[in-house]
Amino acid sequence: MDPIGPRGLQQREGALGCPQEGLPSPSESSELVQECLQQFKVTEAQLRQIQASLLGSMEQALSGKASPAPAVRMLPTYVGSIPHGTEQGDFLVLELGASGASLRVLWVTLMGVEGHKTEPRSQEFVIPQEVMLGPGQQLFDFAARCLSEFLDALPVGKQGLQLGFSFSFPCHQTGLDKSTLISWTKGFKCSGVEGQDVVQLLRDAIQRQGTYSIDVVAVVNDTVGTMMGCDLGVGPCEVGLVVDTGTNACYMEEARHVAVLGEDRGRVCISVEWGSFSDDEALGPVWTIFDRTLDQESLNPGAQRFEKMIGGLYLGELVRLALADLAQRGVLFGGSTSPVLLSPGSILLEHVAEMENPSAGTARVHALLGLNPRTSDAELVQQVCAAVSTRAAQLCAAALAAILSRLQHIREQQKLQIAVATGGRVFEQHPRFLAILQETVMLLAPECDVSFIPSVDGGGQGVAMVTAVAARLAAHRRLLEETLAPFWLTREQLVALQRQMREAMAKGLQGKPSSLRMLPTYVRAIPDGSERGDFLALDLGGTNFRVLLVRLASGGVQITNQIYSIPEYVAQGSGEQGILLNWTKGFSASDCEGQDVVYLLREAIKRRQVRKTSGSIPVKLNVVAIVNDTVGTMMSCGYENPHCEVGLIVGTGTNACYMEELRNVASVPGDSGHMCINMEWGAFGDDGSLGMLSTYFDERVDQASINPGRQRFEKMISGMYLGEIVRHILLHLTSRGVLFRGQQIQCLQTRDIFKTKFLSQIESDSLALRQVRAILEDLGLPLTSDDALMVLEVCQAVSRRAAQLCGAGVAAVVEKIRENRGLEKLTVSVGVDGTLYKLHPHFSRLVEETVQELAPCCEVTFLQSKDGSGKGAALVTAVACRLAQMTRV
Repeated sequence: MDPIGPRGLQQREGALGCPQEGLPSPSESSELVQECLQQFKVTEAQLRQIQASLLGSMEQALSGKASPAPAVRMLPTYVGSIPHGTEQGDFLVLELGASGASLRVLWVTLMGVEGHKTEPRSQEFVIPQEVMLGPGQQLFDFAARCLSEFLDALPVGKQGLQLGFSFSFPCHQTGLDKSTLISWTKGFKCSGVEGQDVVQLLRDAIQRQGTYSIDVVAVVNDTVGTMMGCDLGVGPCEVGLVVDTGTNACYMEEARHVAVLGEDRGRVCISVEWGSFSDDEALGPVWTIFDRTLDQESLNPGAQRFEKMIGGLYLGELVRLALADLAQRGVLFGGSTSPVLLSPGSILLEHVAEMENPSAGTARVHALLGLNPRTSDAELVQQVCAAVSTRAAQLCAAALAAILSRLQHIREQQKLQIAVATGGRVFEQHPRFLAILQETVMLLAPECDVSFIPSVDGGGQGVAMVTAVAARLAAHRRLLEETLAPFWLTREQLVALQRQMREAMAKGLQGKPSSLRMLPTYVRAIPDGSERGDFLALDLGGTNFRVLLVRLASGGVQITNQIYSIPEYVAQGSGEQGILLNWTKGFSASDCEGQDVVYLLREAIKRRQVRKTSGSIPVKLNVVAIVNDTVGTMMSCGYENPHCEVGLIVGTGTNACYMEELRNVASVPGDSGHMCINMEWGAFGDDGSLGMLSTYFDERVDQASINPGRQRFEKMISGMYLGEIVRHILLHLTSRGVLFRGQQIQCLQTRDIFKTKFLSQIESDSLALRQVRAILEDLGLPLTSDDALMVLEVCQAVSRRAAQLCGAGVAAVVEKIRENRGLEKLTVSVGVDGTLYKLHPHFSRLVEETVQELAPCCEVTFLQSKDGSGKGAALVTAVACRLAQMTRV
């Protein structure tokens, strides 16, 4: 088989030389014409094969698999955001390689969406042939001189200028301003540049010129510039397509799919570099003898094969080769040729567009080719031009359909609606190219609703926009980091907090004024496994009320329970429910604070029995023990693990308890044994000792709460408040223009709209950025991918601080136990309950890491309570009964 596939014509001897002696018959001529034109026809099956092959190569390159070598490069451009309309300022642009043998300098002023649009100033410089093919330093010095010459005509003075460098050649980019040239294309062949950082080469040349202070902020190829220069009035544009001297496309890919980046959030613009696509199986059947001849005579034989079938630099040459072949076969121009027809590079893109135009006629063909065509010759020339350009548009559409299919798949959208920015002289000069492209894309990607938008200023403004977006993101990043800085706690701050809590614990135990009450619970032991019997437990806390029947037997624990929701009118109505010190977690029932709640419960049971109808069998209930949820959690886990001597709750509220030496509890007589202490640590810092850690946003949340100035530690940790802290931060960032384009979002004004459960969902590692966006959009937040990433960072900062504060508190507790017992190493378990601790994807790990760092002499294991505090209340009762029985014996 011919190595170029079945489409290759067998060349006749002298096919590209002198005319044949005898002209073919009409039937032979017709056959030869069809044979030539048929080579450029591409079937739907062939287009779909190219689409599938390119898509597979894209995915292989993104995954980082190097063997076999992928057919496209998929280069990250480090452009992580598209414009959102607020970009403003003056920017300098240098374009190299976007329009053949010329260099262009632009001065672009961006005024934002609402601002007055100003046309960019520009100047084009022709690059001499000897510069295009000479030493690399010569090329970059030429560029620096062009910049100076351009700026000399502007009143810029000595101000610092930000420059976007459009360098439209295959590069390996490792940063927004770091890009290494892989290979020259488009007729350039400067020595000493391939393998070098082109940004640094330009910076060195600017420094050698020494005239202006210019900072090269970003290096961008013309494709990315095209995407970024799309008119913002049509909505976000996430695909760029250039068909100029060469061809390429770029699009916004999910960063987690780009192996080389090692990122799991956000998006990044990928330059497909599809000009180098070279899958023989897919391209072989559509590669003609003319493609092979063009490739062999090019500056880079064997490279950029796909580009040579599409790019404007090559379409005219393909037409010339086909016309010369037909003329030499005697089918065209009576077998005559001309210098134009036999000279490589003599037919340009604009000539193809002119000759394809039906209104051109014989006169225009004569003027361009230097021949005297008949009407039939002009029509055949028109057909050849149309065949070459139609194939180019169809191949381009197949490649674009691969990108669109990928976007539709990774975003899991049944119908992808997307805008594609187009740029390049083929679109500008060839009237039918876009129409054929659109028609073919609809055929190959029917699940995509595509709008094609011409790029502003051929990509030059887009390069300025990349620079402006980079400047905006940098400014927003500074504001975000300043805002979140107080939430990123240092080790020194955590050690200080641990020390303060130890001091407050000691004072509370001694009965001295302290923000930690250190309340004795009169629970003197943890379960030992010998407890037996049936016990009723009532669990009141949060928004639910549970009744549990707990049976302790030799085979384990059996629990029967019923859950009741507590209506708001009950939670905040009359209290007819130790002595309640104060309500938290949203409860404010009257006539309870300062009362003995056991007495209140016994009286309620009596009232219930009195109201029961006659004939009912009364149930005898003895209220043996009152237990809060923290102690219950410790006891519940203690039944399974004898080392469990600490209880921790991190849910709607937060609290901790632990087994203290009785001799240290001033309010309870006795020098031996243990006593479980309910720390009520939610109130830690109510004496002002947390002022160093409290932020403006904590103050706003505290002042808006039902108990201002109280439970300050709890308000920095627990699930009831974290969402509110996040909401106030988002409001602040919006007011500074960092989020939501600075537009005030009505739903953010609503208190408690941002539930703490959203933090757990947003921070989940399993969620892609689009799912994070979906969660936030359901709240009514019209956000971009940039906004979603920043909201994620806010959530992470708030929840991380909460976990670290909690961990510092636990570290204080376990260190206290270790020192009480005079141990060098303490082995202890912490029983934990609470939705925040259990459901947040990172909270528990962060707590454990903090404890490990602050209490290195303690080996701490965290046990999640399986049955909640209700089971623990029953176990407290069982232990109390066991101890009472032992006393009687």
